[in-house]
Amino acid sequence: MPRIQVGQYVNDMIEFLLRHLGGVFDGLASAATSAVDAVYWVVHTPPSGVMIPVFAVIAWLATRNWQLVVFTVLAFLLVDSMELWTATMQTLTVVLIAATAAVVIGVPIGMWAATSGRVSAVARPVLDFMQTLPVFVYLIPSVFFFGIGVVPGVVSTTAFAIPPAVRLTELGIRQVDQEIVEAAHAFGSRPRQVLRQVQLPLAMPSIMAGVNQVIMLALSMVVIAGMVGAGGLGEVVVRGVTQLDIGAGFEGGLSVVIMAIFLDRVTSGLGTPGLRPRRLLLRRRAATATSSDSVSPDHESADLEPRVAGAGDLVKGAPS
Repeated sequence: MPRIQVGQYVNDMIEFLLRHLGGVFDGLASAATSAVDAVYWVVHTPPSGVMIPVFAVIAWLATRNWQLVVFTVLAFLLVDSMELWTATMQTLTVVLIAATAAVVIGVPIGMWAATSGRVSAVARPVLDFMQTLPVFVYLIPSVFFFGIGVVPGVVSTTAFAIPPAVRLTELGIRQVDQEIVEAAHAFGSRPRQVLRQVQLPLAMPSIMAGVNQVIMLALSMVVIAGMVGAGGLGEVVVRGVTQLDIGAGFEGGLSVVIMAIFLDRVTSGLGTPGLRPRRLLLRRRAATATSSDSVSPDHESADLEPRVAGAGDLVKGAPS
């Protein structure tokens, strides 16, 4: 059987893109570098004595859990005492940028896939391919397109972290009770209104679970990206492995674990319905009251009315 030159085809495609879209990649690299510099300035300019209380406040606002607050303070004090604060903030910068980009790209695709069977059929094998592809393979095209440094780390981390955002957004929207969706259509809501005011609020726990997984994958990838010069804790771990410095490698890994626990608990807390921001709860209560006033008992059954009321701004704009 003749050998199929798949690798050669990939090399030709990369060379073609570099030859014709080199300016685009340079612009993306410049934008990514500016974003990294800006975020790093925000998280690293204040001393650790300021940022640790900030992280503690974030933990409290997201979870209302004093145990997590105490853990946050003690854990980041430990990171600072190991003299890994700078590396930790570098890693946090890459994770925040890559996770934000992955969510911005993945959530709209998941929304599109949830409303289109064809898009879902196309996206599913692509996501399967992305999630089974070895993590080191993501680094190869990133290095070819952007060279060595933090930019290929950000790009490869973003690409690696996209699938959970797509999958869990689509899953959350598809699992919304169809009776609620049909009730929204019956009140005259347009498809975009149903998606924005009914399906997305009810799918928010699943979407936030996707955000949580995006951050966890970004953290796992950013360590591997230390092999291409992304810096941060990944560089500490890689240096510990290459130099057989078990202590340094363990300290870098411990710092990654601390950051992972903090980010996981915060994002999980934001995805818990009972711990959402007070403004969102007040809006939902107001919408519930409006819904109760708008739905007539002569037209809607008693068991459907509570579920319609719980859908947020379901009857916004409905005829009185």
